[in-house]
Amino acid sequence: MKAENKTQETSASVEKFLESISDETKRNDCYTILKMMKRSMKVKPKMWGTSIVGFGKVHYKYASGREGDWFRLGFSPRKQALTLYVTGTVSQQQELLKKLGKYKTGKGCLYINKLDDVDIKVLEQIIIAGAKQAKAKK
Repeated sequence: MKAENKTQETSASVEKFLESISDETKRNDCYTILKMMKRSMKVKPKMWGTSIVGFGKVHYKYASGREGDWFRLGFSPRKQALTLYVTGTVSQQQELLKKLGKYKTGKGCLYINKLDDVDIKVLEQIIIAGAKQAKAKK
């Protein structure tokens, strides 16, 4: 049973998307996150849907039979917060999260209002850990 995800990889331009962010702070924060994820994943970013920048691609299949494709690491400048998709890493990086600063978490997501709220070096360590874990999943 292969149900299509609403969010699919597209050929839209990542740069055009980032340039369309009207809030200058959020746009600059996104470029910083983009650089960190590019360095750690070493693959070209792609747009997923209309608002997610994703790196890499993985095919998944659940016990229920549902399967599909998803990015390995990514981010989105949501209205409420910058959302970083670092599946699995968030729950496994408790020591780093204690040093990060102001953030919230969801299942596999890290929510940050702005990069000024967090320690950028700690954030990069979390992204690197997420990239290593993402690359290990084949």
